[in-house]
Amino acid sequence: MADWIRVCTTADCPLGEGREFVIADRVVAIFHLAEGFFALEGICPHQGGPLGRGCLQGCRVTCPWHGWQFDVRDGQHGSIASLVQPGWPVRVEGEEVWVQLQE
Repeated sequence: MADWIRVCTTADCPLGEGREFVIADRVVAIFHLAEGFFALEGICPHQGGPLGRGCLQGCRVTCPWHGWQFDVRDGQHGSIASLVQPGWPVRVEGEEVWVQLQE
């Protein structure tokens, strides 16, 4: 099982927004919804856009480069049922956000 890695504090990613972090040589996009924090692979599969810098509306992030959309809770693409952006478990301890990166 993979180790938990501290990514940021809860204040680093305000409610309704996403942020991009580099963890263990990976770009991880962290999103803060009312229901909690979520982590997705931060590189859009279309042409490598930065998902953590995309516009978050509800649970859907839009890649700022070409508009691909993903549900940040499960990585599901907005219109291609077979396309799921990888994500990882997230936990919050006090004011710290931790991600369990798995291969």
